Amino acid sequence: MVALKAIFGTIESFTESGCIMVNFFRFKYKFCNSILLLAVGVMLASCGLPVESTRNNFTLSGTPISVALLVPSGSEEANENDLAQSLVNAANLALIERPNVPIALKLYETAGDPDTAAIQAAQAVAEGAQVILGPVFSDTTQAASAAVGRNGPRLLSFSNNAAIAGGNVFILGQSFVDTADRLVEFAAQQGKARAITLYGDTVSGNTGREAIQQALRSSLIDTAGTIPYQLTQQSVIDTIPSVKAIVDSEGADLIFLTATSAGALPLLVQLLPEAGLAMPEVQLVGLSRWDLPVQTLDLPGVQDGWFALPNPDLSRQFANRYREIYADSPHPIASLAFDGMIAIITTLEESGSNRVNSATLTQSQGFDGANGLFRFNPDGSTKRALAIATVDNKQVIVIDPAPKSLDGVGS
Repeated sequence: MVALKAIFGTIESFTESGCIMVNFFRFKYKFCNSILLLAVGVMLASCGLPVESTRNNFTLSGTPISVALLVPSGSEEANENDLAQSLVNAANLALIERPNVPIALKLYETAGDPDTAAIQAAQAVAEGAQVILGPVFSDTTQAASAAVGRNGPRLLSFSNNAAIAGGNVFILGQSFVDTADRLVEFAAQQGKARAITLYGDTVSGNTGREAIQQALRSSLIDTAGTIPYQLTQQSVIDTIPSVKAIVDSEGADLIFLTATSAGALPLLVQLLPEAGLAMPEVQLVGLSRWDLPVQTLDLPGVQDGWFALPNPDLSRQFANRYREIYADSPHPIASLAFDGMIAIITTLEESGSNRVNSATLTQSQGFDGANGLFRFNPDGSTKRALAIATVDNKQVIVIDPAPKSLDGVGS
């Protein structure tokens, strides 16, 4: 039996982690207060977080567009400053690669704290910010949004929590709804007919369950059952007979799991096959990324399972470009800062004005991001072009590539 500490050392939570749904790690770091001037072909110096980054390759008339970047630097938590550094680097990488629009990028440190985020957002607006990129977490995003008001600048948050989207907030992270829609669509194409949702009775688990149920209601797949568990080893064990009974009595051929690698996933994927639920007759599907952390791929129970992820080829290309400039690997959600900046640049280029508003951000064709196509929906959520992958011999194998167009893909 897997040890309780190993399975439940970190419980499932809403992680605001964008493309990966695993727990955030927070950290502390010292920054140099250098000003970094960017122009096409100029390499970045990576001594720390730039306080201000201005690019003056003008194609639009007028002064540079002011973009405030809110990141969780200054926190007492261990890892947040490294995350902040990676987000700033990625935003600057977008400026290097797309030097067609005059942008003045200025850093504001939130310390991962809602009160500080509100103060910093208000200060950014007072100093002329026309768009806010960030913050990372749901609570800091809501605080920043309230501080600037619905009529203030648009906030492109790094959160993946669709519940906070709307008004002046657009989320960049890969939401549960987006992921569930893609997985259910693929399962229906494979002829799956009846689904069980096995979820942790937590905020994130219930949100994941609702996302799956919403996607199922819009598909040809019936719901055979929804089974909650508490975040204890015994509760997870006690759910297995119920799952087996529904499979036997209702003919369920699909089991959705909301669990993460830091939560109940390792125990669930051990116990379900042991109960006689063999794939592919009964297909296991993960709402979280089963390739992150990479050690998850070693679990016997995830072999042949399905999960959704951005285009892995494009993700590798972005990581390689990042490493070439910064001599370091990007944080797993650093690409969201790149994507946010690309959305701002593209919006300004195509509108021919110095304004970023809801109408221009929600263009139907979307944007070419670090991991592929994405677009903002009118409700502030994000639709991403996701691939479906399986795990084969501890390797990630794409079995249905990410779509090359967002036409007709969700809303």
